[in-house]
Amino acid sequence: MSQAFEWIRLGGPTMLLLVALSVATVTIVLVKLWEFTDQRIGDRRFVARAIDSWQRGHSEQALTLLGGSPSPLADVMREAITVRADAARSDEQVREYIEAYAAEKLEGLRGLMRPLEVISQLAPLLGLLGTVLGMIQAFRQLQAAGDKVSPAILSGGLWEALLTTAGGLAVAIVALVAFNYLDRQIECLQQRMESALTALLTSGAR
Repeated sequence: MSQAFEWIRLGGPTMLLLVALSVATVTIVLVKLWEFTDQRIGDRRFVARAIDSWQRGHSEQALTLLGGSPSPLADVMREAITVRADAARSDEQVREYIEAYAAEKLEGLRGLMRPLEVISQLAPLLGLLGTVLGMIQAFRQLQAAGDKVSPAILSGGLWEALLTTAGGLAVAIVALVAFNYLDRQIECLQQRMESALTALLTSGAR
Protein backbone atom coordinates (compact mmCIF):
# COMPACT_ATOMS: atom_id res chain seq x y z
CA MET A 1 0.00 0.00 0.00
CA SER A 2 2.84 2.38 0.84
CA GLN A 3 4.38 1.63 -2.56
CA ALA A 4 1.11 2.57 -4.27
CA PHE A 5 0.97 5.88 -2.42
CA GLU A 6 4.57 6.54 -3.39
CA TRP A 7 3.76 5.95 -7.07
CA ILE A 8 0.81 8.32 -6.81
CA ARG A 9 3.07 10.94 -5.28
CA LEU A 10 5.68 10.50 -8.00
CA GLY A 11 2.99 10.69 -10.70
CA GLY A 12 1.96 14.14 -9.54
CA PRO A 13 -1.39 15.83 -10.25
CA THR A 14 -2.01 13.73 -13.35
CA MET A 15 -1.85 10.54 -11.31
CA LEU A 16 -4.32 12.02 -8.83
CA LEU A 17 -6.74 12.63 -11.71
CA LEU A 18 -6.28 9.03 -12.83
CA VAL A 19 -6.99 7.80 -9.31
CA ALA A 20 -10.20 9.86 -9.33
CA LEU A 21 -11.15 8.31 -12.69
CA SER A 22 -10.45 4.82 -11.38
CA VAL A 23 -12.70 5.45 -8.38
CA ALA A 24 -15.42 6.76 -10.72
CA THR A 25 -15.03 3.68 -12.95
CA VAL A 26 -15.37 1.22 -10.08
CA THR A 27 -18.36 3.14 -8.70
CA ILE A 28 -20.17 3.19 -12.06
CA VAL A 29 -19.51 -0.50 -12.67
CA LEU A 30 -20.79 -1.50 -9.23
CA VAL A 31 -23.90 0.66 -9.62
CA LYS A 32 -24.68 -0.79 -13.06
CA LEU A 33 -24.08 -4.37 -11.94
CA TRP A 34 -26.40 -3.83 -8.98
CA GLU A 35 -29.00 -2.24 -11.29
CA PHE A 36 -28.83 -5.08 -13.81
CA THR A 37 -29.03 -7.69 -11.06
CA ASP A 38 -31.90 -5.94 -9.30
CA GLN A 39 -33.89 -5.70 -12.53
CA ARG A 40 -32.89 -9.22 -13.63
CA ILE A 41 -32.24 -8.16 -17.17
CA GLY A 42 -30.95 -11.63 -18.05
CA ASP A 43 -34.11 -13.40 -16.87
CA ARG A 44 -36.20 -14.79 -19.72
CA ARG A 45 -37.83 -17.85 -18.14
CA PHE A 46 -41.25 -16.20 -18.32
CA VAL A 47 -41.10 -15.30 -22.01
CA ALA A 48 -42.16 -18.58 -23.63
CA ARG A 49 -44.97 -19.23 -21.15
CA ALA A 50 -46.35 -15.68 -21.43
CA ILE A 51 -46.30 -15.77 -25.22
CA ASP A 52 -47.96 -19.19 -25.23
CA SER A 53 -50.73 -17.95 -22.89
CA TRP A 54 -51.26 -14.88 -25.06
CA GLN A 55 -51.43 -16.90 -28.27
CA ARG A 56 -54.03 -19.19 -26.70
CA GLY A 57 -56.14 -16.15 -25.82
CA HIS A 58 -55.39 -16.15 -22.07
CA SER A 59 -54.17 -12.56 -21.76
CA GLU A 60 -54.83 -12.36 -18.00
CA GLN A 61 -52.73 -15.44 -17.40
CA ALA A 62 -49.95 -13.95 -19.51
CA LEU A 63 -50.08 -10.71 -17.51
CA THR A 64 -49.93 -12.68 -14.26
CA LEU A 65 -46.82 -14.53 -15.44
CA LEU A 66 -45.15 -11.26 -16.44
CA GLY A 67 -46.15 -9.53 -13.21
CA GLY A 68 -43.78 -11.69 -11.19
CA SER A 69 -40.63 -10.28 -12.77
CA PRO A 70 -39.02 -6.83 -12.38
CA SER A 71 -37.28 -7.27 -15.74
CA PRO A 72 -37.63 -4.47 -18.32
CA LEU A 73 -38.45 -7.26 -20.80
CA ALA A 74 -41.43 -8.33 -18.71
CA ASP A 75 -42.49 -4.70 -18.35
CA VAL A 76 -42.40 -4.15 -22.12
CA MET A 77 -44.30 -7.38 -22.77
CA ARG A 78 -46.97 -6.41 -20.23
CA GLU A 79 -47.37 -3.05 -21.90
CA ALA A 80 -47.61 -4.69 -25.34
CA ILE A 81 -50.36 -7.06 -24.22
CA THR A 82 -52.28 -4.28 -22.49
CA VAL A 83 -52.06 -1.85 -25.42
CA ARG A 84 -52.81 -4.49 -28.05
CA ALA A 85 -56.05 -5.31 -26.26
CA ASP A 86 -57.17 -1.71 -26.85
CA ALA A 87 -59.44 -1.88 -29.90
CA ALA A 88 -59.22 1.90 -30.36
CA ARG A 89 -55.60 1.63 -31.55
CA SER A 90 -54.61 0.37 -34.95
CA ASP A 91 -51.87 -2.24 -35.31
CA GLU A 92 -49.50 0.44 -36.59
CA GLN A 93 -50.23 2.71 -33.62
CA VAL A 94 -49.70 -0.17 -31.22
CA ARG A 95 -46.37 -1.05 -32.79
CA GLU A 96 -45.13 2.55 -32.79
CA TYR A 97 -46.13 3.02 -29.17
CA ILE A 98 -44.49 -0.21 -28.00
CA GLU A 99 -41.29 0.46 -29.94
CA ALA A 100 -41.03 3.89 -28.32
CA TYR A 101 -41.77 2.39 -24.90
CA ALA A 102 -39.10 -0.29 -25.33
CA ALA A 103 -36.58 2.27 -26.56
CA GLU A 104 -37.24 4.37 -23.46
CA LYS A 105 -36.62 1.37 -21.21
CA LEU A 106 -33.35 0.56 -22.97
CA GLU A 107 -32.22 4.17 -22.82
CA GLY A 108 -32.83 4.15 -19.08
CA LEU A 109 -30.53 1.15 -18.72
CA ARG A 110 -27.80 3.02 -20.62
CA GLY A 111 -27.58 5.64 -17.87
CA LEU A 112 -23.96 6.17 -16.70
CA MET A 113 -22.67 4.21 -19.69
CA ARG A 114 -21.52 7.32 -21.53
CA PRO A 115 -19.23 8.48 -18.69
CA LEU A 116 -17.67 5.02 -18.64
CA GLU A 117 -16.95 5.26 -22.36
CA VAL A 118 -15.47 8.74 -21.92
CA ILE A 119 -13.19 7.50 -19.13
CA SER A 120 -11.88 4.69 -21.35
CA GLN A 121 -10.89 7.30 -23.96
CA LEU A 122 -9.69 10.03 -21.60
CA ALA A 123 -7.51 7.98 -19.23
CA PRO A 124 -4.78 7.07 -21.78
CA LEU A 125 -4.57 10.70 -22.91
CA LEU A 126 -4.15 11.88 -19.32
CA GLY A 127 -1.49 9.23 -18.79
CA LEU A 128 0.36 10.38 -21.90
CA LEU A 129 0.12 14.00 -20.78
CA GLY A 130 1.58 13.09 -17.40
CA THR A 131 4.45 11.26 -19.09
CA VAL A 132 5.25 14.20 -21.34
CA LEU A 133 5.23 16.59 -18.40
CA GLY A 134 7.44 14.21 -16.45
CA MET A 135 9.93 13.96 -19.30
CA ILE A 136 10.04 17.74 -19.58
CA GLN A 137 10.87 17.88 -15.89
CA ALA A 138 13.57 15.21 -16.28
CA PHE A 139 15.28 17.06 -19.12
CA ARG A 140 15.12 20.30 -17.15
CA GLN A 141 16.98 18.54 -14.34
CA LEU A 142 19.57 17.34 -16.86
CA GLN A 143 20.04 20.88 -18.10
CA ALA A 144 20.38 22.18 -14.57
CA ALA A 145 23.01 19.54 -13.79
CA GLY A 146 25.28 20.98 -16.48
CA ASP A 147 28.58 19.09 -16.77
CA LYS A 148 27.69 16.88 -13.80
CA VAL A 149 25.12 14.87 -15.73
CA SER A 150 24.33 11.51 -14.18
CA PRO A 151 22.49 8.73 -16.02
CA ALA A 152 20.54 8.17 -12.81
CA ILE A 153 18.89 11.57 -13.20
CA LEU A 154 17.55 10.72 -16.65
CA SER A 155 16.55 7.11 -15.91
CA GLY A 156 14.90 8.06 -12.63
CA GLY A 157 12.97 10.89 -14.23
CA LEU A 158 11.82 8.72 -17.13
CA TRP A 159 10.48 5.81 -15.07
CA GLU A 160 8.64 8.23 -12.82
CA ALA A 161 7.14 9.89 -15.89
CA LEU A 162 6.07 6.56 -17.36
CA LEU A 163 4.05 5.78 -14.24
CA THR A 164 1.21 7.95 -15.48
CA THR A 165 1.09 6.16 -18.83
CA ALA A 166 0.83 2.82 -17.05
CA GLY A 167 -1.84 4.21 -14.76
CA GLY A 168 -3.81 5.67 -17.65
CA LEU A 169 -3.72 2.42 -19.60
CA ALA A 170 -4.80 0.41 -16.55
CA VAL A 171 -7.81 2.65 -15.94
CA ALA A 172 -8.72 2.66 -19.64
CA ILE A 173 -8.55 -1.14 -19.94
CA VAL A 174 -10.83 -1.67 -16.94
CA ALA A 175 -13.29 0.98 -18.14
CA LEU A 176 -13.35 -0.36 -21.71
CA VAL A 177 -13.85 -3.98 -20.66
CA ALA A 178 -16.62 -2.98 -18.26
CA PHE A 179 -18.31 -0.78 -20.86
CA ASN A 180 -18.33 -3.51 -23.50
CA TYR A 181 -19.64 -6.10 -21.05
CA LEU A 182 -22.48 -3.87 -19.85
CA ASP A 183 -23.29 -2.73 -23.38
CA ARG A 184 -23.45 -6.35 -24.53
CA GLN A 185 -25.96 -7.13 -21.78
CA ILE A 186 -28.19 -4.33 -23.04
CA GLU A 187 -27.83 -5.51 -26.65
CA CYS A 188 -28.90 -9.02 -25.65
CA LEU A 189 -31.89 -7.59 -23.81
CA GLN A 190 -32.81 -5.55 -26.88
CA GLN A 191 -32.69 -8.65 -29.08
CA ARG A 192 -34.92 -10.55 -26.66
CA MET A 193 -37.35 -7.61 -26.59
CA GLU A 194 -37.56 -7.51 -30.38
CA SER A 195 -38.17 -11.25 -30.58
CA ALA A 196 -40.84 -11.23 -27.85
CA LEU A 197 -42.62 -8.20 -29.28
CA THR A 198 -42.69 -9.71 -32.74
CA ALA A 199 -44.39 -12.80 -31.31
CA LEU A 200 -46.89 -10.71 -29.31
CA LEU A 201 -47.76 -8.21 -32.02
CA THR A 202 -48.20 -10.70 -34.84
CA SER A 203 -50.32 -13.24 -33.02
CA GLY A 204 -53.13 -13.52 -30.49
CA ALA A 205 -56.58 -12.04 -30.41
CA ARG A 206 -57.30 -8.38 -29.76
